[in-house]
Amino acid sequence: MFRNAAAICLHLVGPLWGQKSGASLTRCLHQTLAMAKRLQARRLDGIDHNPWVEFVKLASEADVVNLGQGFPDFPPPDFALEAFQHAVSGDFMLNQYTKAFGYPPLTKILASFFGKLLGQELDPLKNVLVTVGAYGALFTAFQALVDEGDEVIIIEPFFDCYEPMTLMAGGLPVFVSLKPSPAQDGELDSSSNWQLDPMELASKFTPRTKALVLNTPNNPLGKVFSKPELELVASLCQQHDVVCIADEVYQWLVYDQYQHISIASLPGMWERTLTVGSAGKTFSATGWKVGWVLGPDRLLRHLRTVHQNSVFHCPTQAQAAVAQSFEREQLHFGQPSSYFVQLPQAVQRSRDHMVQSLQSVGLRPIVPQGSYFLIIDVSDFKKKMPDLPGAADEPYDRRFVKWMIKNKGLMAIPVSIFFSLPHQKLFDHYIRFCFMKDESTLQAMDEKLQKWKEGLRP
Repeated sequence: MFRNAAAICLHLVGPLWGQKSGASLTRCLHQTLAMAKRLQARRLDGIDHNPWVEFVKLASEADVVNLGQGFPDFPPPDFALEAFQHAVSGDFMLNQYTKAFGYPPLTKILASFFGKLLGQELDPLKNVLVTVGAYGALFTAFQALVDEGDEVIIIEPFFDCYEPMTLMAGGLPVFVSLKPSPAQDGELDSSSNWQLDPMELASKFTPRTKALVLNTPNNPLGKVFSKPELELVASLCQQHDVVCIADEVYQWLVYDQYQHISIASLPGMWERTLTVGSAGKTFSATGWKVGWVLGPDRLLRHLRTVHQNSVFHCPTQAQAAVAQSFEREQLHFGQPSSYFVQLPQAVQRSRDHMVQSLQSVGLRPIVPQGSYFLIIDVSDFKKKMPDLPGAADEPYDRRFVKWMIKNKGLMAIPVSIFFSLPHQKLFDHYIRFCFMKDESTLQAMDEKLQKWKEGLRP
């Protein structure tokens, strides 16, 4: 290849021969060799495409109600905003570095607040690490614990960063699917009907299994894992000496009297669990990018090593605002005045609004027990409109979402992106909507759906 490249280069610079031609030839050869060298690290192979970019771009090109992306389009609570304003305008030292592993008032209140919930005496210096959002906590955990060839069990549907983060660490993702069972006659389908097969789950554990990722409440399904389900997972993790990475960012958003249980609170699980949380989801301020991970020092010390050699430090003022917000919530915890009581009540009303509106056009929502999201079964449309435009191998839900954006002005996310490649075609008749939206957004959705409904009339 290099001989041919050199010949081509010689042909191109031939007319310049005698006019510094030697220098030109050398430069051309150098550039050819530089371009031939592999640039990207092999760990990036196969994970460079992100479907979010494509669908967000499509939504921005038209008059579309964005119900795809998972963020609130309403402000955080007043006390959180006031805390942030105070952090910006108060102590000037909050403009400077703080402790690398977390602003001390924040690590202290996180240890106090969650220690009571987990039944543990947490040391702010050893059992708490503040990260750049929950995303940063997850990335740090995978980099710290997953080695080349280690297997990581991922329950699908799964938040789509788990697989690439496993691969970037050199690990091997091993998937096990939640499977839906039919709803009772006359009842709406529910995320609680999606269950793990205990035998199948047990079969996924091998001597190479290093970690299991548990997301409850689950994104995109909205499933809240029950205590018996958590006990099954806990038993297998202990039996096979496996670490549990528990993504619990939606823990305060649970509906219909369901209860969130942290797997780290179960007997024998604290010592092998990393519990990931998010101020963005907790206080409806996703742009603050403050997250944390809680766990035993024997695990967290390795996450601290990754943290100090990557981001090193998270923005001080946002941490200060989160600390003050948690201090306020600790005083109001369990009372009607608590944001953690008020928020799920308000969001449940939005969920119910969306469920009723979607049903009006023949969409079949699966009612979530928690989180920002619900998924919708579009298999009836798949039967009626099987030949939507798109590539032959493109999952149906992706083609349906593109059709819906273009023709109905509604943005959703195809659920197949939350499944492993071999299973995408099995679950390509679901789409995900976000109901963590302002009333005005839901009304705009209603207007789009009303036009859709009118188009269905004979």
